[in-house]
Amino acid sequence: MKAIIKQLIRHKTLNRSVAKEVLVNIANGKYNDAEIAAFLGLYMMRPANVDELSGFRDALLELCVAVDFSEFNTIDLCGTGGDGKDTFNISTLASLVVAGAGERVAKHGNYGVSSVCGSSNVMEFLGYEFSNDQEKLKSSLDKAGFVYLHAPFFHPAMKAVGGIRRDLGMKTFFNILGPMVNPSSPKNQLVGVFDLETMRLYNYMFQQSNKNFTILHSLDGYDEISLTDSFRSVSNGGEQLIAPADLGFSVLKEADLAGGKNIEESAKLFVDILKGAGTEAQSSVVVANAALALKTMNSAADMGTCLERAERALKDRKGYDVLKQITQK
Repeated sequence: MKAIIKQLIRHKTLNRSVAKEVLVNIANGKYNDAEIAAFLGLYMMRPANVDELSGFRDALLELCVAVDFSEFNTIDLCGTGGDGKDTFNISTLASLVVAGAGERVAKHGNYGVSSVCGSSNVMEFLGYEFSNDQEKLKSSLDKAGFVYLHAPFFHPAMKAVGGIRRDLGMKTFFNILGPMVNPSSPKNQLVGVFDLETMRLYNYMFQQSNKNFTILHSLDGYDEISLTDSFRSVSNGGEQLIAPADLGFSVLKEADLAGGKNIEESAKLFVDILKGAGTEAQSSVVVANAALALKTMNSAADMGTCLERAERALKDRKGYDVLKQITQK
């Protein structure tokens, strides 16, 4: 690791095989915490490149506990995080709404690192039992239309650096990698990214896959549709710049998207929104993200129809019904 750190200090890049080797060694406990922290910090001082990210991804997928959902047409809604916005759990709420609309969702997520409450924090607090048992997961996907894949249960390298990432409290390349390494390899993916450079990298890498994908980035920095500004969308069908008004929504304020001050507050807000007791702004941003996920699954669908499906699922509390079913509360 010392040689790798010296290489990064000299602003050198890693080739794909070396990047893969580093991640494998991290997972196998071959480096101490100080070496890993230095590596993570130095790496984020410059832009990532495709070879490095491909090597990191290769390692995580090779080492992961894979699950086979190939009999289902699944989608993952996941952001990179690291945008520093500390919103409520928009992508997780949108995921439940998509499941409530009748689709199959295999959501990949983790505890919050740069935010108060990550998707795993809120799901765990609400009583969801993390598991990597394939039969149990397939049963949930079949019956409820939703399954949550807690990253440390599937990725030993992520588990190995979890404490270090929390101590650092900043985005690292694991934020960039998270949406790329869903252990179920969903056929459809909606991914939010925290900057346009990451969008470019994701576009290149997803184009090498057989997925239906949409990558989005709000121009004011959010890694999801925030409705606080226009957002850029890149998909199999090309690139678009979309304003809130194009989707029939008013422009929101940043304060409209604020998350709770702690996990308990965040969880209450989460449930309130699913029950239809959220503000109009909160509901709008969840519907917008859910609708784009539905559009990703069926590119021929009219966006207006997707918005209607998402709005109906939220209004009829179908997403809340899914949450009750998977938490048995």
